[in-house]
Amino acid sequence: MKAHDLRQLSDAELQKRIQEEEENLSHLKFQKVIGQLENPMKLGHVRKDIARIKTILRARQLNPSTEKTAPASAPAAQAVQPK
Repeated sequence: MKAHDLRQLSDAELQKRIQEEEENLSHLKFQKVIGQLENPMKLGHVRKDIARIKTILRARQLNPSTEKTAPASAPAAQAVQPK
């Protein structure tokens, strides 16, 4: 799932998605061990999806003042330049 789509979800929905993806990852790992995994690339995709969701949740924790539906093209905060 794209990060833009994930940003539209609430925190509770993202937590639920993490649980679902981790469950999916464990099933894929099991299939790999027993030799039934058809597409090994799925493991990497699921791991990256989990990381993407966790990154969005962490960003929300660090900056709770931003809206959940803020556009992705919004400029980042300006760094204070030393004198």
